[in-house]
Amino acid sequence: MLGSTQQQAPVVSAVIPCRNERRHIEACVRSVLGQQAVPGEFEVIVIDGMSDDGTREILGRLAREDARLRVIDNPARATASGMNLGIQHARGKFVAIMGAHNQYAPDYLAASLKVSRATGADNVGGSMICRGETWVQQAVAAAHHSPFSVGGARWHNVAYEGPADTVFGGFYRREIFERIGPFDESLLRNQDDELNLRLALAGGKIWHSPAIRSSYCPRSSLSALFRQYLQYGYWKVPVMTKHHRPASLRHIVPGAFVLSLAGLPLAALFHPPLIFLWLALLGAYSLANLGASIVTAARRGWRLLPVLPLVFACYHFGYGIGFVRGVCGFLILRRAPALSFSRLTRAS
Repeated sequence: MLGSTQQQAPVVSAVIPCRNERRHIEACVRSVLGQQAVPGEFEVIVIDGMSDDGTREILGRLAREDARLRVIDNPARATASGMNLGIQHARGKFVAIMGAHNQYAPDYLAASLKVSRATGADNVGGSMICRGETWVQQAVAAAHHSPFSVGGARWHNVAYEGPADTVFGGFYRREIFERIGPFDESLLRNQDDELNLRLALAGGKIWHSPAIRSSYCPRSSLSALFRQYLQYGYWKVPVMTKHHRPASLRHIVPGAFVLSLAGLPLAALFHPPLIFLWLALLGAYSLANLGASIVTAARRGWRLLPVLPLVFACYHFGYGIGFVRGVCGFLILRRAPALSFSRLTRAS
């Protein structure tokens, strides 16, 4: 009987793509292996992008300690290929895509399975709570949960329950990958956004629930945060190009804002009154940024106020500049992805 139990396929497969995550991977994997039991059991698959910083040695030790953990090579070293490899090797009816920078509540998988079955959704996700250690990280975490940072994206709201256009990570019914295809490996960022847009266009249901909880360690510097959102903005363009539409209007606003700030002074050379429109736009943004920073600091700590305006600016200008560069590169010049963006994405 014991042998047949061990060979029985688990109901849930947790897939964790990673590369060079020595600082985070052990805490992440232990939080997944330490999950409460789910009906039918679960397995953990880490897809390692040929790490060379000691991550692989940590994974080897953890795999020897717990037979539920499997480690699989990802020679392509890209996130989408890692997720697809994990799905190929997964034996469960449900696949949870999990992040190496995250730690998960003990009932994360059980809650995801419960919400999925209760709602009938094809993909469910929940509250990703940012927790920072340093002063800058704490400010980034505070801004992450402000509607001002990402235009009111529902998955940033830890209390939201209901339909969404995307969710963090994702707890998918395995069958949907057979129905709409795997993650798009031509995208080095926003692969989950693209798949969720494809799922929604196919009539699928995506659901966000605060019962599904995880925590995330954000970027530790303003420059790293700026680069992160530069990539998000840049890689949003091929997603929109592929489907001839944005998933939401909030994806366009930062790029339009940056383009207006850059273009209005040039247009004012030919029509001087436009400089007043530029000043009004810049002033309105500055007031909105300051107001959001004050509201956020009042909730999360006044010591964060000096850096919060810069954090919000990194979100908006990083994404906006990346988006404009993506439009220029992908749409206007028809160029292949910029190597600098590819390297940044693969390293992060």
